[in-house]
Amino acid sequence: MTSQAWNVLVLAAGRGPDDPMAKAYQVTHKCLVEIAGEPMLARVTRTLLSHPAVRSISVVIETRTLLDQALGPLARQVEFLAPQESAARSALAAVTTTPQFPWLITTGDHPLLTKDMLQHFLAKAAASGADLSVGLATAETILARFPEAKRTFLTFGRDRVSGCNLFALTSERSMKALSFWHHLEGFRKRPWRLIGAFGPLALMRFATGMLTLDGAFAVASRRLDVTARPVLMPFAEAAVDVDKPEDKELAERIFIERRSLPA
Repeated sequence: MTSQAWNVLVLAAGRGPDDPMAKAYQVTHKCLVEIAGEPMLARVTRTLLSHPAVRSISVVIETRTLLDQALGPLARQVEFLAPQESAARSALAAVTTTPQFPWLITTGDHPLLTKDMLQHFLAKAAASGADLSVGLATAETILARFPEAKRTFLTFGRDRVSGCNLFALTSERSMKALSFWHHLEGFRKRPWRLIGAFGPLALMRFATGMLTLDGAFAVASRRLDVTARPVLMPFAEAAVDVDKPEDKELAERIFIERRSLPA
């Protein structure tokens, strides 16, 4: 187990009843969509509370009433934070208010998160010496488990990776990355614009397949004046967030599989 005590920020603000998932399942907010009989935000929170390295949990969501509705009795064990203009601004406000490191940032639509995933990510992030660590899963890991998966992969040389909604901030320097993140949020699904934000040379190397994963993090480190490193997750489920009905169906099947495993 990692010996550090982590503050955790869960980004759960959404688009309210206009969110496609909320509409599809007739709830007022995406975080209330149930996965295996429990709101997905409650599943994320319960997993975080189970890990001994977690010192505190703050949840960014529209209202305290919504938090109570999603978490029930668990709401007494977390802090409510009102959302800012973007996820990045919400994260920056939370960390600025409690500038005690390290911080783990994850999302409320990550119901497949497990204690083992947390332990792997936190231990690797703590041991890396990086100011900022980002959880990623390779295409090989994901497709070996879910061969029919439709995922957005970023390609760096021979590596194809997908995000796992896990970010570790281990020093005050990492707040520079939060400030820059605000400018990148609109490019999340557009790799060319995302890489281009780090300069024309990085974009050219990316376009020619010469930008490796380690090289991309080296470019980001120089651009942001931090030490940023990837943490590769050996769990395909770590890359599954519930954004659309087929994600929910997959998550439900995985929970059925987990229940059938011997204790």
